[in-house]
Amino acid sequence: MSSRSPLELLSLAVAASLALAACSSGAATAGSGQPAPGGTLTLAIGSNPDCVDPQQPGTNASLNVGRQLVDSLTDQDPATGEITPWLADRWEVGADSTSFTFHLRSGATFSDGTPVDAAAVKTSFDGIKALGARAQLGSGYLAAYTSATVVDPQTVRLDFSAPSAQFLQASSTMSLGVLAPAAYRKTADQRCHGDGLIGSGPFVFESFKQNADIVLARRKGYNWGSPLFKHRGEAYLDRIDYKIVPEPGVRTGSLLSGQLGATTEVQPVDEAQFQGNGFTEQTRPNPGIVFNLHANVTKGVLTDEKVRQAVGKAVDRKEVADTVLSPNYKPATSILATTTPLYTDLSAELAFDPAGAARLLDAGGWVPGPDGIRVKDGVRLSASVVFAAVFNQNQSVLELLQQQLRRIGFDLRLELHTTAETLQIQQAGDYEFLWYNVTRADPDILRNTFSTKAGNRSKLPAGNPLDAALDEQAATADPAVRKPAAEQAQRLIVEHAYAIPVFELTQVVASGPDAHEVGFEASSRLQLFDTWVSGA
Repeated sequence: MSSRSPLELLSLAVAASLALAACSSGAATAGSGQPAPGGTLTLAIGSNPDCVDPQQPGTNASLNVGRQLVDSLTDQDPATGEITPWLADRWEVGADSTSFTFHLRSGATFSDGTPVDAAAVKTSFDGIKALGARAQLGSGYLAAYTSATVVDPQTVRLDFSAPSAQFLQASSTMSLGVLAPAAYRKTADQRCHGDGLIGSGPFVFESFKQNADIVLARRKGYNWGSPLFKHRGEAYLDRIDYKIVPEPGVRTGSLLSGQLGATTEVQPVDEAQFQGNGFTEQTRPNPGIVFNLHANVTKGVLTDEKVRQAVGKAVDRKEVADTVLSPNYKPATSILATTTPLYTDLSAELAFDPAGAARLLDAGGWVPGPDGIRVKDGVRLSASVVFAAVFNQNQSVLELLQQQLRRIGFDLRLELHTTAETLQIQQAGDYEFLWYNVTRADPDILRNTFSTKAGNRSKLPAGNPLDAALDEQAATADPAVRKPAAEQAQRLIVEHAYAIPVFELTQVVASGPDAHEVGFEASSRLQLFDTWVSGA
C-alpha cells in the first residue's frame, strides 16, 4: 500500500477543511478577518494533566497538549478516515500486515536540531514499547511490535509478531508521535513534566506549573506540517497558554468575561451562552468506544446473560441525551461511535424496551422484592458501577441510569473513584460494571478492550466467537475484509450485552470573539496549528 498523489492529497485537505467547518457551530466567519501570525491563545482545560508526554497519557487534558508537540508518521482525515502522509511521504504494508515500511520526508528536524530520520523513528518506537503499561494507549497499538529496522537513513521498517492492520491508523496518533533520541536520555517521569520533551511538532514545550498552567511556544522554522493542515510553514500562534481550571462555572465565567480566549469541556448546561454574541462553538463526537456500562461477566448477577440483556433494554438512551446532556450528544447506536471507521448501526438492537426487559427477568425467576428490587434465591438484583469524574456529567448520567434500571427492579450502585483508583480497579478486575469511554478512530479499539489476548474487560473465556471476529478484523487493512469482521464484533458485544452502550461523548469547545480556527484532528483532540487570534 502506498500514499496518494499530490492532487489527491489536495482534495483530501479541502474535504477535511469543509468537514471541520461543518462540525462547528460557527468557526471563523467572514467578519473575523484574515489569519495573521502572533499572539497567545489562552485556553482552559478541565483537569491537571497527569503527564504532558504525548506517548504516555490517555486523558483528553493531556493529549490536547501533547498533540501540538509531536508530529506523527501519518495523519488521518477527520472526514473520511483515510490515512495520509505526514513525516512519512509514502509507505508499504506487508501482505500479512506484520510489516510496515515508511519512507520519510526530508528536511524535518526535532526542536534540538537533530534530523527526523529512520534511526530516530526506531529509537522512538522502541522507547514507547519500553514504557509498557505507562504508554496507556501506545502499549495497545504496539502490543505485537517486535522491532524496527533502519533500511537506509530515510527508510524504516516496523515489524510485528502478529497481523496488525490497525497499526497504520495508530501511526497517525499522537500516542505514537515521534520524539528525538535525546528525549530518551530522560526518565519517563521527567518527560511527563516536560523535561527533555523534544518533538518535531509546530510548538515546543516551555513550562508546566502543576494545577496552574502549561505554556507552549511556536517552533521557529517549522515547515513540514500535514497536508491536511490549512496553511504551510509555521503555526500562527506565538504561544498557547493552557489554564488548568477544574470548575466548569469558572471556565464559563472566565470566557464570558474575556479572561480566556477559548475553553474545552463546555458543559451541556452552559452551551447556550456561547451561541452567538461573538462566541462560537466547535463540536465533534469522539470516535471509538462510546460511554458504556461494561460488564464483568464473572461477577455477581452479571454472570447471567439475560440479566445483562435486560439492563440493555431498560436503558433509555434518548432520555439520557435529552435530560442530562444536550443536542450535541448522540444516544449510542452501537458500541462504537458513529465517527468511527467501519461503525455498524445497531440502533434496532439497542431500542428502549422496558417490557422486554421485564419479560427476561420474569423468565429468569427474578421476582419483585418488598422494596421493588427483584430477588432470586435470596439474592438481590444489584450490581455496582465503578466510575471516575473524567467527564463532568458522569455522575448525573449514572444517577439517571440508576432511576431507569430501578423501574425494572434492578439496583445500580454508584462507586465514584479517582482516575488513578479506577485504573487500578480495572487492572485488578475487581468490578461488576465499569463506566468509561475510549477514543480511537479505528475499530481495533474493540480488540484492545474486549479480546482475551488484550484488555479483556469482560473477563471472557479464551477462544470465544468474539475473539475470532476481533482477530479477523486485525488481520488485513483491506476494508472489504475488515468491515464484516468489525460488524460481527460489534453485534456480538451488543447481543451478548458484554457492554451496554449509552451515549457518544462529544467534544464541545467554545471560543471568544478573538480566537479563530480552533480545530479537531480525527481522534477529536485539539489541533491548533491553524488557530489564530485577532489583534495580535
